[in-house]
Amino acid sequence: MAATDRSPTAKFGCSPKIQPIDSPQSSWLTAKTHIAGGQDQNYNRLQGDRHLRILITGGNGYVGRTLTRHLCKAHQVAVIDNFREKTLRFAEGELKSFALHKVDIREYSAVEQVFKSFDPQVVIHLAAIHFIPECEAHPDEAISINTLGTVNLLRALKPNTRFVFASTAAVYAPEDTPHKEATSPTGPMDVYGLTKLHAEEYVRYWAKVKPIDARIVRLFNVIGPGETNPHILPAILAQVLKGTRTLKLGNCHPKRDYIDVDDVARGFAEVGVTGQIKPGIDVANLGGGAGYSVYELVDELSKVIGEKLTIQTDPSRMRASDRPFLSASIQRMREQYNWTPKKSIGDSLRDLWQNPDIPAELLARS
Repeated sequence: MAATDRSPTAKFGCSPKIQPIDSPQSSWLTAKTHIAGGQDQNYNRLQGDRHLRILITGGNGYVGRTLTRHLCKAHQVAVIDNFREKTLRFAEGELKSFALHKVDIREYSAVEQVFKSFDPQVVIHLAAIHFIPECEAHPDEAISINTLGTVNLLRALKPNTRFVFASTAAVYAPEDTPHKEATSPTGPMDVYGLTKLHAEEYVRYWAKVKPIDARIVRLFNVIGPGETNPHILPAILAQVLKGTRTLKLGNCHPKRDYIDVDDVARGFAEVGVTGQIKPGIDVANLGGGAGYSVYELVDELSKVIGEKLTIQTDPSRMRASDRPFLSASIQRMREQYNWTPKKSIGDSLRDLWQNPDIPAELLARS
């Protein structure tokens, strides 16, 4: 079965009006996601010149929304999401382009029902809890979603399906050089990394016994508009938008590999649709290929806004354990998937400044 159709790589459109899931305007959710045996009516309207049936988990999230917009232009797409943030992040007009299901991946029967109805050829699994402090505070929740939820998806897959698993750079042991998929040792430093490494092992297991075409993507730090978790850029931006020019921040010396959300979506799309679907396992890093400290990020943002920003260390924001360097070798993505990042750090920060697309409550938390 070929999966070589390439999706458009144009910019993914403007920011939609965001609706609370329980608002009157969101009554479409239950009406349009009901499956009454056999092929769902939502999928009938998606028939036509669609090339692959692609299911995206976590499609209402940060990367997921951008990826969904990207893929639904050329493929038949279904999204499952548990709407943990209680907000629909698509404009209502966009919902004509894909089918959307409110499903918790921890509920196997619900997952199985969608898989039987849609019969995906490709599954891109993004759904996870990935804010590290939240994983540390609620390890049971992180394990149940990140690991056991992944197992449910693997159980529901038909043989010879492509399964693209969004893993993380946090599975790697600390090193002072860029991480390479084949040679860098794993050794997570936190609950999040452990849940993803355990899930990777289940992906490898099912790749052999089912079998499936398994592709593990180890994602580095995503930046750009549309963030849904209180990571470093929302924390910085929240203070700048309030008029602060001396920023209170925590660990600023460690260097991280940042990659724009649009580049991430292109990367996952290429992994999802490139090459023949055949049993096996592949692992690839998805990052920008360079490391930046928070000091360097703030300097770049200063250039974007045209004002000098300084940093004051805030002990309450310091992490007790933080690896000094985290960066990706992206040679595998270049060679196997003909992918390379298009946006610089400056480009991402400029987009973020011009159109943050960050929920007000998230900025308030920062």
